[in-house]
Amino acid sequence: MALLQGERESDDVDVVIVGGGPSGLSAAIRLKQMANEAGNEDFRVVLLEKAGDMGAHIVSGAVIEPSALNELIPDWNSPENPSRFEGVTAVTSDRMRFLTKKSAFTIPGPPQMKNHGNYIISLNEMVKWLAERAEELGVEIYPGFAASEILYEPGIGAVKGVATNDLGIGRDGKPKPSFERGMEFRARVTLFAEGCHGSLTKQLIKKFDLRQHSQPQTYGLGLKEVWEIKPENFVKGQVSHTLGWPLPADTYGGSWMYHFGENKVSLGLVVGLDYPNPYLSPYSEFQRMKHHPFFAKVLEGGKCISYGARALNEGGFQSIPKVAFPGGALIGDTAGFLNVPKIKGIHTSMKSGMLAAESTFKALSDKDRGTVMLYNYEESLKESSIWKELKEVRNMRPSFHSPLKLFGGILYSGLEAYVLKGRVPWTFKHPQRDHEATKTVDEVKKIEYPKPDGVLSFDILTNVSRTGTNHEEDQPVHLRVPDWDKHAEKEWPRFKGLENRFCPAGVYEYVEDTTKPLGMRFQINAQNCIHCKTCDIKAPSQDINWTTPQGGEGPKYFMT
Repeated sequence: MALLQGERESDDVDVVIVGGGPSGLSAAIRLKQMANEAGNEDFRVVLLEKAGDMGAHIVSGAVIEPSALNELIPDWNSPENPSRFEGVTAVTSDRMRFLTKKSAFTIPGPPQMKNHGNYIISLNEMVKWLAERAEELGVEIYPGFAASEILYEPGIGAVKGVATNDLGIGRDGKPKPSFERGMEFRARVTLFAEGCHGSLTKQLIKKFDLRQHSQPQTYGLGLKEVWEIKPENFVKGQVSHTLGWPLPADTYGGSWMYHFGENKVSLGLVVGLDYPNPYLSPYSEFQRMKHHPFFAKVLEGGKCISYGARALNEGGFQSIPKVAFPGGALIGDTAGFLNVPKIKGIHTSMKSGMLAAESTFKALSDKDRGTVMLYNYEESLKESSIWKELKEVRNMRPSFHSPLKLFGGILYSGLEAYVLKGRVPWTFKHPQRDHEATKTVDEVKKIEYPKPDGVLSFDILTNVSRTGTNHEEDQPVHLRVPDWDKHAEKEWPRFKGLENRFCPAGVYEYVEDTTKPLGMRFQINAQNCIHCKTCDIKAPSQDINWTTPQGGEGPKYFMT
C-alpha cells in the first residue's frame, strides 16, 4: 500500500485547463494566440481531458450561435481556409410545436429561439476540430488524463494545479502489477472546464463558498440519438422544437429534431431533473416520444447510429456562482452559462473561456509572482454579452414552478420574451434543489411504459452499446455510495427503484435477494456509466458521489 503514497512525477507549466470541451479549448486557443502574438512562444498551456479521445464525452443538440467562434477563429467557416470546420449545416427553417398524444399544434416560438444565421453541428466533431487548431498554436493536449485531485499551496490554500488519478488499482483498493502513480500538473492559474456538475468543481464551490451569493444550480437531463433517415424524409437545415407530450404538466422539458449533414437527424429530449414523480423515467419518455407521428414519419425506414446522454445546467442567471478563487477560475458549463430559453450554451461557454484566458494572460504578464486572483475575469463577465442575455431571460425557467405548471410557464415566458424582456425589478427563485422535488411512491401514480419495439424505440442496453462506453471492471467503483445496503434500506421503501429509472445507462439496479432484509439488493453496474452525472444530482439522500474513473474510460461518442 506504500505505493499509493509514493512520490508523483510533476510538471510545472503556466496554465492548466481541466476539460477539453468548448470552453476549455477556447481558453487554451486564446491564451496561445496572445502568448504567440507577444513573442512568448514558450508560454505553456496544458489541457487535460478525461476522455480517451477529444470529443468522446461530449453530447449536445446542437445548434450553435457562431458569435464567439467568429471572434476566436474568424475564418473558421471560410471557403479560403483549408482547415475550416466543414461539419456545419446552415439553419434553413424553424418550427415550434405543442404535442398532445397524437397531434402537433403550431405555436409561436420566442425570439430567443429564432435560428437565422445559426448552424447545426455535431459538437463531438467540432471539439475534435478545435483541438487540432489548439495544437497548431502550441497547446499541449493530453486526452486520457483524468484530473481527480486539486493541489493547494500549503498554508495559503490557493489552487496550484491538479493531479491525475492513479492507474492500476484493483476493486479492493490495492495496487495491481500494472499500478502507475498519477501525475501532478502545477500552474499559477488552473481553469476548470469540466462541464455540467464537474466533480472537482463541486469541491471548489464548497472550499471557497462560491455559492454564498447565488441560488443552487438546477439541472436537466438531455438524451440524444442520431439517425440516418431516408432521403425523402430529409429537410436539410430544418430545426424543430416541441413542448408538451410525452411529459406531464408538472415536469419541465421539451424535445428537438435537427436535420443536418446528409440525411442525418439529431433528435432528443430534455427533462428537468426537478420532476416530482419517482416512477418517471427520462429514458423511457424519450423512447416512447419517437412513436409520435411528428417524429415517426421522419424516422420511418431510418437507422439509429448513435446515442448519448448528459446532465445540463438550467439554473441560469441566479445560479451563477462566484467564478474566481485564489489560483484559478470556473469557465463554461461547469459555472452554468447555458441560456435555457434559447436552448444554447456553446457560444456562452466559449466566450467565458476567452474572457478567462484574457484575464489570465494579463495577470501572468504582471511582475508580481504572488497568488493570482482573476478579479478581472469576473468583472469582464459582468460586462459581457453572457451576462446581458442570461439576465434578460432569468425568470423564464423558474416561471414553470407556478401553480399553473407548464401552461403558466408558457404564458409568463411569452410575456417576458415579447414585452418585459427582463426589465422587471423581480427575480424568481428556484424553489428547491432537484432531488428535494422528488415525491415518494405513495404520493404519486405509477407510470407504465410500453415495451420498445426495436425499430423506433430501444431497450436501454441496446442504446448503451451504441455509446461505446467501457470501464475496466477490476477497479474501485467510481460511483461512490458509502454503504450499499443502508442505501437500499432507506431508498427502496420510499422510491421503489428511482435510481434505475433516472439513470440513462442501466447503471443502477435493485435485484431480488432473499438474504437481504428487504428481499432486494442494490447493485451498481459501473462499467455501463456514460458520465452523465444525473445520479449525483437526483439521488434523494445525496449519497451517490460521481468521481473520475481511470483516464481514457467511459463513452466513445460518435456524431453527438
